[in-house]
Amino acid sequence: MPEPTKKDEPNGQPEESVAPESSGAPPPPEISLEVSPPPEAVAEGKEPVETDGKKPESTEPVPVQAVVAQEPCPAVNGSIQPQPGGVGVKEQAESANSTLKEEGTCSPPPPDDAKPAATTPSPTPQPEDASSTKKLSVELPNDSVPVPAMGRKDSVWSLGEGQAPDELDKPVDNPPLSTLLIERPLSGAVTVGGDITFVAKVEAKDLLRKPTIKWFKGKWMDLASKTGKHLQLKETFDRLTKVHTFEMHIIKAKDNYAGNYRCEVNYKDKFDSCSFDLEVKEAETGSQNIDIRSAFKRSSEGQEDAGELDFSGLLKHREHKQQDDTPEVDVWEILKNARPDQYEKIAFMYGITDLRGLLKRLKKMPKEEKKLEAFAKKLDPAYQVDKGGKIRLVVDLADPTVELKWYKNGQEIRPSPNQRKYIFEHKGTQRIMVINNCSANDDAAYSVVAGDEKCSTELFVKELPVKIVKGIEPVKTTVNERIELECEVSEEGAQVKWLKNGVEVPTGVRSRYRVKCEGTKHFLVIDDASRDDTGTYSIMASGGTSEAHIQVDLKPLKVYQDLQDMTVLLGQPIKLHCEIYPGNVPGRWYRNGQLIQPSDRLNIIHRNKVHRLEIAASSLHDAGDYTFVPEGYSQSLSAKIHIIDPPRVLLDSLNFPDNTVTVVAGNKLRLEIPISGEPAPRVVWMKGERVILESGHRVHAETYSDHTSLTIEVTEREDTGNYKIVLQNEAGEATASVKIKVVDIPDPPEAPLVPVVGGDWCSMTWEPPKYDGGSPILGYYIERKKKQSSRWMRLNFDLIKETTFEPKKMIEGVPYEVRIFAVNAIGVSKPSEPSKAFTPLAVTSEPTMLVVDDVTDTTVTVKWRPPETIGAAGLDGYLVEYCVEGTNDWVISNKELTEKTRYTITGLSPGCKILVRVKAVNAAGASAPRTLQHAILVKEVVEPPKIRVPRHLKQTYTRKVGETVNLVVPFMGKPRPKVTWLKDGNPIEPSQVSIRNTDCDSIIFIRKAERSHSGKYDMTVQVENHVDTAILDIQIVDLPGPPQCVNIEDVWGGNVALVWTPPKDNGNAPITGYTIQKADKKTMEWFTCIEHYHRNCITITELVVGNEYFFRIFSENMCGLSETATQTKKSALIVKEGLQMKTQEYNDHDFKEAPKFTQPLINTFAVAGYNTTLNCSVRANPRPKVIWMKNKITIIDDPRYRMFSSQGVCTLEIRKPSPYDGGMYTCKAINELGEAQVDCKLEVKGGFTFYELMQRGVPLHLIDKYMTESKVVEQEK
Repeated sequence: MPEPTKKDEPNGQPEESVAPESSGAPPPPEISLEVSPPPEAVAEGKEPVETDGKKPESTEPVPVQAVVAQEPCPAVNGSIQPQPGGVGVKEQAESANSTLKEEGTCSPPPPDDAKPAATTPSPTPQPEDASSTKKLSVELPNDSVPVPAMGRKDSVWSLGEGQAPDELDKPVDNPPLSTLLIERPLSGAVTVGGDITFVAKVEAKDLLRKPTIKWFKGKWMDLASKTGKHLQLKETFDRLTKVHTFEMHIIKAKDNYAGNYRCEVNYKDKFDSCSFDLEVKEAETGSQNIDIRSAFKRSSEGQEDAGELDFSGLLKHREHKQQDDTPEVDVWEILKNARPDQYEKIAFMYGITDLRGLLKRLKKMPKEEKKLEAFAKKLDPAYQVDKGGKIRLVVDLADPTVELKWYKNGQEIRPSPNQRKYIFEHKGTQRIMVINNCSANDDAAYSVVAGDEKCSTELFVKELPVKIVKGIEPVKTTVNERIELECEVSEEGAQVKWLKNGVEVPTGVRSRYRVKCEGTKHFLVIDDASRDDTGTYSIMASGGTSEAHIQVDLKPLKVYQDLQDMTVLLGQPIKLHCEIYPGNVPGRWYRNGQLIQPSDRLNIIHRNKVHRLEIAASSLHDAGDYTFVPEGYSQSLSAKIHIIDPPRVLLDSLNFPDNTVTVVAGNKLRLEIPISGEPAPRVVWMKGERVILESGHRVHAETYSDHTSLTIEVTEREDTGNYKIVLQNEAGEATASVKIKVVDIPDPPEAPLVPVVGGDWCSMTWEPPKYDGGSPILGYYIERKKKQSSRWMRLNFDLIKETTFEPKKMIEGVPYEVRIFAVNAIGVSKPSEPSKAFTPLAVTSEPTMLVVDDVTDTTVTVKWRPPETIGAAGLDGYLVEYCVEGTNDWVISNKELTEKTRYTITGLSPGCKILVRVKAVNAAGASAPRTLQHAILVKEVVEPPKIRVPRHLKQTYTRKVGETVNLVVPFMGKPRPKVTWLKDGNPIEPSQVSIRNTDCDSIIFIRKAERSHSGKYDMTVQVENHVDTAILDIQIVDLPGPPQCVNIEDVWGGNVALVWTPPKDNGNAPITGYTIQKADKKTMEWFTCIEHYHRNCITITELVVGNEYFFRIFSENMCGLSETATQTKKSALIVKEGLQMKTQEYNDHDFKEAPKFTQPLINTFAVAGYNTTLNCSVRANPRPKVIWMKNKITIIDDPRYRMFSSQGVCTLEIRKPSPYDGGMYTCKAINELGEAQVDCKLEVKGGFTFYELMQRGVPLHLIDKYMTESKVVEQEK
């Protein structure tokens, strides 16, 4: 079959063609270029001006026509490496008759603002003036034509690495993804001339410095160097939200700005990237029904037959040629049906010269895409792999018998038994090609041909950048010496660039600079250095740069006597002297880098070889570094002058009486003492024999150039005393002393005593404080507060001279405490310890509404209401007393107080009459009694029994198996009736049914109901000879069993008749219907045909011919469907009449696998009181059992947690969490093949009070632990 070529991309551009790897590297492509000079240059006859590698400036664009072979630019190592950006044009001036050839490897693309100058191949007549020819370096820049016309789709990527044959079945571990970008730039569209902005945001909460961001166009073009009037990059930082915002503004967009862009963010070892597309739309232009030959034909300016889409007439003048009379043909149809490599020939045949405009127009025309019938799944548009890695290309065939061939850049890839570069594999309908050890040669276009169908893709091999291993080092030398700069890079044969002060170093034959390379080492050599060679030299590689400074100086002078360092006393003269050769060399004197000019006090002398600098009287400003610099030489002479002055302490300027400073205790004292001396003296503060250090916490000393200070942050009584100051420097020593006096407030008095307490007052006494602070006590302040409160209230605003006081107007029943303050001239002391708590108390009022509740032969029951006035002391309980009528001997019935308002008096004699009274008791004593008005006769009244059956129990009571049965049947009768229960006439087994009887009702309780509990329950209530009965009907129901037998009675056409028998077990409830399901024998997936069907036979219709079906039936009652279903033993094959199909048996695939978490748990922060969820996903077959644990303890039947599991997604919901719910949570999945688990940490922010935790039922020891931890966190904050 003919050799297939890669399919045309939607833009209609031809793709590059690369020979297969087995063949050697192709020869460099021959590129022929012709450049027409501007009309002005032709008219004036000017020659091109030769420049140093710079593009000559031009006010108008020069149209360039190129004939370019469809071959990629050769790489340095001889391999073929297609460039994603295409080919561009770069001009270099040459001689008038030089030929055109390719200049080395492909260079980087021009800036986006540069207008494209290259067109697709077209034959061009030779220019009339041969001297106007220029030498060009040809490339197709990434923005020379719109990105869709590049032949590659940079906006679509399919990332991944290939695997070796023995590793195909192993899972591939994906690297963890970084999440630096919180907002990614989105794809957008803009019209020509419009503006658009792309925004990326990075959160900086966990970042210590600003991240690095780069913007790229296409695969490798860095946009940082392309900024200008059409492209602007902006960075901002919001300090409130801690977010970095990066913006890329495109201003007045052009057609060539369209394409794929990429944003990369780096921070230390973190990396994140995002790709996005820019579409530049053009305005609608005219009708499509244009004559293509007249529209894209070049013509002279101003001619009537100029093409309406041709703009070349505005750029240059040509003679008008007579239009050829050619027959009318549809050129559009010819171009659409032709291959891209035939476009140039067709355009030349029909006289179309504006090939670039034609291709743009052809790209916009809709194309009819052929429907691929051979491929069920095609290759992705593009793949990317690192250099040295491996990649798998997979296609899925609709017909596995079709012959398949793989091509690389149009060359068929044939397997070889001796090489493992390409490995071909078959898996069912999948065809896989594995490329091992990917290199630059593998960066090409790949296609696969199945029959007449073909699908293509692009493989991008990402090369690692060339890094600088050892940078260049700075050099300092003199003129006429040899300089050699050495740099080592990470790869041999790497392309580097040498620069001086940011400008590329010329390395031609006549250049002073020589460049050589030895393996990974690169050298820049300067044989004869001059002072002009001084500057910053740098080397630039694709992965970094290195720079160093070269200093070239003149040769040094001969120094007979150098300058000497001097130490001079303040006010003494200074004389500096040096002697150099030759002696006629003038020079300049500098002090600390500043030029020195002669003056009245400063004299500069030069006599032959001797240079002197004399200063009559030195001052502090004369100290410093002195330098003598001879003119015209690099060497200089230096010396240092040091001025000294004895130290002095200037206490006279402080005006302290007797050098004494008085300060109140607790205040901050900062005592500053002026000092002088040069150099700055060393200062030592001393109190007695103890030295005060500068690093002290409360007391510390500080020294500055003109003063020293003593700082006491909080003065205390112990700080009183004499302080000595000692100053020392190399000129002498000085001392002085200062006295500090500290006064303080008095000590607090001892706790007051409260000997007497009244209803709303008390009497208190106290003793004076032991220390009065050095000043007499002027009086006292008294404060009072409630014991449960923290607010103190002052009782007097005028000082009290005595040591006794009577507080009044206190609230009865409230505990109080009192304390004392002592006052002197300095201030108020700290409060004394509070007194012991005391409480004014009062008894309550008498109980109310005392009545008789019940009377028996030996007991009397009374009840009452609480007192109307209880008082602040509260109510401790009640005291019940009684006496026989006619006597006054009251007997206490309850030895201990009762808190209830109902009490039964026992041990009474039948037939007697008694009186009853009740008292309320609190801490103040017993209240007045409440007595019954009439005597009570101790004799019980008989009341016949009566059962009051609830309305819902008068009918059959139905419950499901496993539910709880709890029935309460109230009744009446006196004395207490006797209750008996029977089930179906037999006594009830206590182990099966629990019965509890009270005075007024009977409770029957079944914890988990079973079907054996169904029946009629007889209840009998008897009081002496009076009897009442009731019957309760209880029915316990369960799920029914499956039908007994399901048979296929008949099969005809697409119908099947089924017959079955009712289930043997109906679940103690009538059968309400049946559910019929069907399943294809191939998949055995069950589908419901009909639900709630009442009959025992059915006909299933609309079955698919050729399928074989099984059927099963579920029974249904009021509890639901039966747990299992009865399945037909035989299958029903639906066949077409007259045809018999042979079925092939297949072995079922084993889908079983051990649990594996595809999405782990992540650490979560929750807010207290708001529901939160933990999520993960697991894959396993059979379905695993999921267990949730908190701190390695399994969570079982806890109402605060809800667990969900759906389609492998496991969720744990924590309802209104508290800080107690924080901890380590674990999700564990188990099946018969193994188990797996994931962990995460949950931290709950916000807390609860002690009362809220008690209401939630948290145990006391956990509450105590939580409250303690909360206090520690607050203290740390």
